[in-house]
Amino acid sequence: MANLLEISGLSVSFDGGSRVVDNLSLTIREGETLALVGESGSGKSVSALSILRLLDERHASYPGGTILFRGEDMLQVDDKRLRQIRGREIGMIFQEPMTSLNPLHTVERQISETLALHKGMRGTQARARCLELLDLVGIHNPAGKLASYPHQLSGGQKQRVMIAMALANEPDLLIADEPTTALDVTVQKQVLELLKDLQKKFGMAILLITHDLSIVRRYAERVAVMEHGKLVESGDTEPLFAAPRHPYTRKLLESSPPSAPPEIDGGGQPLLDVRNLNVRFLTRKRLFGRNSEYFQAVRDVSFTLAAGETLGIVGESGSGKTTIGHALVKLIASEGQIAIAGTELSGLNQRQFRPWRKRIQVVFQDPFGSLSPRMSIGDIVGEGLEIHDLANREQHEAKVIRALQDVGLDPEAGNRYPHEFSGGQRQRIAIARALVLQPDLIILDEPTSALDRTVQKQVIALLRDLQQRYRLSYIFISHDLAVVRALSHKMLVLQNGSIVEYGDAAEVFHRPRSDYTRELLSAAFFYNDEHPAPVAGITTTN
Repeated sequence: MANLLEISGLSVSFDGGSRVVDNLSLTIREGETLALVGESGSGKSVSALSILRLLDERHASYPGGTILFRGEDMLQVDDKRLRQIRGREIGMIFQEPMTSLNPLHTVERQISETLALHKGMRGTQARARCLELLDLVGIHNPAGKLASYPHQLSGGQKQRVMIAMALANEPDLLIADEPTTALDVTVQKQVLELLKDLQKKFGMAILLITHDLSIVRRYAERVAVMEHGKLVESGDTEPLFAAPRHPYTRKLLESSPPSAPPEIDGGGQPLLDVRNLNVRFLTRKRLFGRNSEYFQAVRDVSFTLAAGETLGIVGESGSGKTTIGHALVKLIASEGQIAIAGTELSGLNQRQFRPWRKRIQVVFQDPFGSLSPRMSIGDIVGEGLEIHDLANREQHEAKVIRALQDVGLDPEAGNRYPHEFSGGQRQRIAIARALVLQPDLIILDEPTSALDRTVQKQVIALLRDLQQRYRLSYIFISHDLAVVRALSHKMLVLQNGSIVEYGDAAEVFHRPRSDYTRELLSAAFFYNDEHPAPVAGITTTN
């Protein structure tokens, strides 16, 4: 195969500072998939954005190197030629479709824009092509989605619209920047299989940027590994996975979560008892006292949790996972029985429930969004102590220091602010904020979904250690079944707000009873043979 793209000696710096990409050289052949892998900050996305010169050139500069696309240096072509290449010859799927799609424009308008720009299509011709593209990427009822806005689509649907836009002009090269981050496992598999099918249909090359090596192993012919802006290893996928030469590559390959949770004493005292939990949301209020319309988000959910035990709650987006967590701490109204250590809490109002909040803490999915940017880390971690009046000044400082040390952070970090920390460090801060109150139960809502695998492994090890040290109970909400398997003693599978399976986690992973659970496990472990789940009827080899 001929080389489609050749990057040679590329260096990128910002505002004249140190190089964030340093002397990068790689090639992409026609029709192949090259995976560019590495942790956050390794330079993957900067390298990809440089191909189309999408970095802000008021701050970004290229001290050296060339980017040859079919023999043309992308760093030297004029703006007119660059606009011709963008979207027509090279397409791009950005990492976060919700922020990449214009919230003010319909799906039809956003896809039609690139058709009008590069092919002059308008009106009925453009609409017909939009319908064809939406059908191509697997959008059900494409005609009904043309008038939809991004907020009206699910995560998987938004990603498919992004793919439709990128493929509208049948490019020769598609750059896919973390195309499956934060998607459900079933949607991840659908999106990746879709890209593979479309690649065969159009004969295009794909530059796949990801930190998930299980995806790389199944979908890429070749791999390039980056660390701190430098290419440390590259080669064909299977030989590289079988015998990695560089220590950093070996570190990435060894970063898979453990395949089982730590053992606990069988005689754990009952801590949480939930019976017939129901949550519904008002969707339409009728006039003149007539009946209102409701959406049933959670339906008759019951489970128990012992001290020192972890319950994993899994399911696709919209299944009710997070809603259950919010209901347990009365962030939303619910019906049913919720008892902690034998005390019924469901009938308490917000004022009566407040003392119980120190015993049930929550770690949210996005630590950057849940940590106040105006408060120091010390103030964030210690805020709960002040609210619940649990310590004098000396005790307050000692408890904050202890919490930071428990999560592996230097106590000196207490004087710094959230933006000064990495994603993994911010998640440790969020855990410290929950831990400082010495709770019985911590609800962890997707705490590792946006983290690199190596950072995920560190957070998992931290949670396991804290659980054994303090006999904590966890409710672990996630769509990442490999992480759930590493922590959970029990498992609850939700679909459309109802339980489809509940029981011992090892039993559910090895002998699932419902078709839906088998579908989730198949999607999660089909291309992950690092720790495959030996489930009857599911093939986990590549």
